[in-house]
Amino acid sequence: TSLSLSQFLRRQQVLQLYRKILRAIREVPAEEDRRYLKDWAREEFRRNKDATEEDAIRMMITQGNMQLQELQRTLKLAKS
Repeated sequence: TSLSLSQFLRRQQVLQLYRKILRAIREVPAEEDRRYLKDWAREEFRRNKDATEEDAIRMMITQGNMQLQELQRTLKLAKS
């Protein structure tokens, strides 16, 4: 099955978010925390991979971005 343009673009957004989250997790100093966060992120994306409802997907992307920003803020505070 081929994706429509909007589905393709949405998929790119999701993949970009996933990569950004994993990149941010690499900055976490404690290995145990890194492993926990990586497993959590992987599980969240896996659990929602079959979502097709456009509004639900948009909402999940927004939530993911907010969680990413929170993680980045926390890491920045920890470094200062």
